[in-house]
Amino acid sequence: MVFVRTDLEGVMAAILRRTLAASIVLLTGAAAPVGAAASPNSKVVTAHDGLRDLEPDLSGAFDRAHGLAVLVSRGESTSAILRVRGIERSAAGRSFGAHLHSGPCVAGDGAAAGPHYNTDTVAGKVPPRVNRSTEVWLDFTVGPSGAANAMAVVPFTPLPGNRSIVIHEKPTDHHGAAGARLACLPLSW
Repeated sequence: MVFVRTDLEGVMAAILRRTLAASIVLLTGAAAPVGAAASPNSKVVTAHDGLRDLEPDLSGAFDRAHGLAVLVSRGESTSAILRVRGIERSAAGRSFGAHLHSGPCVAGDGAAAGPHYNTDTVAGKVPPRVNRSTEVWLDFTVGPSGAANAMAVVPFTPLPGNRSIVIHEKPTDHHGAAGARLACLPLSW
């Protein structure tokens, strides 16, 4: 699936509306709204909270930020959406790496989040591949209003647990590295 970047905000908003509608249907058993693509085989995980500061000395850009994450798993694939609001406007135009990590989000303790969640590692493959197909990468660029969006589709369903989405100081390179851990959003299911 390819999206035209000129209307990324509009695409993200439409996907988020459909995903949230499907989440409500799955969680409440309510009748499906028109356009909601819920199925009995879908699993929806959401998190909406203030970001936890992992490195108070590195960057204040995320001190007042809050995030929304939605993961929708259908069969053997997962769509992940990340929305971050309240980022310091001085960070506008800057890109940051963001990934699903295997451990919990603990304020002041970036190491608690563990490594990136990697489906090859979970499956015991040695050495594990590190790329957009084995990990959930949600890099974003901050807009002028202090907001950012990211979306990824991966060919696996993460196992349940206390996880986190960690925001890093740099965009993700081809080895999966993105620098220091700045902030995180708790995500459990």
